[in-house]
Amino acid sequence: MLLKPGQENHEYWFMFNGIDKVLHVSIFAALGFSFVATFPKIKFSYFFQIILIYAFLTEILQEEMGLGRSMETLDIVADAIGCLVGYYMYKVLVKHFF
Repeated sequence: MLLKPGQENHEYWFMFNGIDKVLHVSIFAALGFSFVATFPKIKFSYFFQIILIYAFLTEILQEEMGLGRSMETLDIVADAIGCLVGYYMYKVLVKHFF
């Protein structure tokens, strides 16, 4: 989903300028939440480094695969914000419910 562009070029009512950044934040929030839920004892610095490496790799692969996607620095920023959102969502949920 991060590497291949959509098949259709239709404009839908829910599309707006910057929707790709919202999708990056959402995808990486889910990834960050799942990652820290799977490895709850991981240090934050290791967690953040692993997720950022994954974000950089997906951006590099977008550029190199030539499928119509391009590498953008703001996508990496959106990915980092998303992983932080997922991390802190997990921490808040654990604190309040467990």
